[in-house]
Amino acid sequence: MTKPAVAIVGAGKVGTAFGVGLARAGYEVLGVAGRTPEAAERLACRLYCAATTHPEEITQTAGLVFITTPDRVIGEVAGQIAARGGFVSGQVVLHASGALPAEVLAPARAAGAVVGSLHPLQAFAGTEADIEALCGCYFALEGDAAAMTVAERVVRDLGGVPFRLAPGSKPLYHAAACVASNYLVALVDLAARMCEACGLARQQAVQALLPLLAGTVGNIGRLGVPAALTGPISRGDIPTLAAHLQAMAGFPAWKAVYTSLGHYTVDVALAQGRITAAEAAAMRKLLQEAQVQ
Repeated sequence: MTKPAVAIVGAGKVGTAFGVGLARAGYEVLGVAGRTPEAAERLACRLYCAATTHPEEITQTAGLVFITTPDRVIGEVAGQIAARGGFVSGQVVLHASGALPAEVLAPARAAGAVVGSLHPLQAFAGTEADIEALCGCYFALEGDAAAMTVAERVVRDLGGVPFRLAPGSKPLYHAAACVASNYLVALVDLAARMCEACGLARQQAVQALLPLLAGTVGNIGRLGVPAALTGPISRGDIPTLAAHLQAMAGFPAWKAVYTSLGHYTVDVALAQGRITAAEAAAMRKLLQEAQVQ
């Protein structure tokens, strides 16, 4: 399959990672459209291509259009490009949102393009590491069948692994990604605050937790879930669990998070097979009582 010429609409973190990654994979990037001339030119200089604030100027001749704008404006941008004749029949138009379905690109489909979404299951921080992270990254795909064929080829050319989502599942998929990534940051913040209450400085607390986090992620990679679960709930250690809850008596917000996660962790521990049903029931009772105190 011949690699199509590409237009990038959106010159932020994701657009930059995709643009540079695609160029390195041998795709011709025709141009970059950004919200401001400066943003477009910054990425275009790296790709040796045209820069514009009018997307339709670069999308008309592209075989593949990536819309990598913020989620809230993807539909609006697609509508503007369509109204200005920027989409053509036979074109493939993809957006990179994890939350929105391909249907948000309906204006492109109405112009004869095939549409889809291609979301990298990765956190982008706006650094060079973002580009390297595309290799080995898993990408969630959904949309028109013809668009998916092209999207799968693009993902493999980037060194990634494509997988298709069930119809209508995009919001739940994105929620899963938020739990694994965004909420992990929130949990580290909570753990660091708890360590601060024990006398550690904020930065010291975060640094102390990092090896534990890395070890846990490593165990998940080696052993899988639920086998990687450790800690008091995994071994039915009710006295330690009770001591934790008592220590958080003066911190109701912390205890609320701890007990909610504890209930779910009991289910994981049961699946692991290291605790009995009676131990699980006793821990659930303890957690439930702590929630109402």
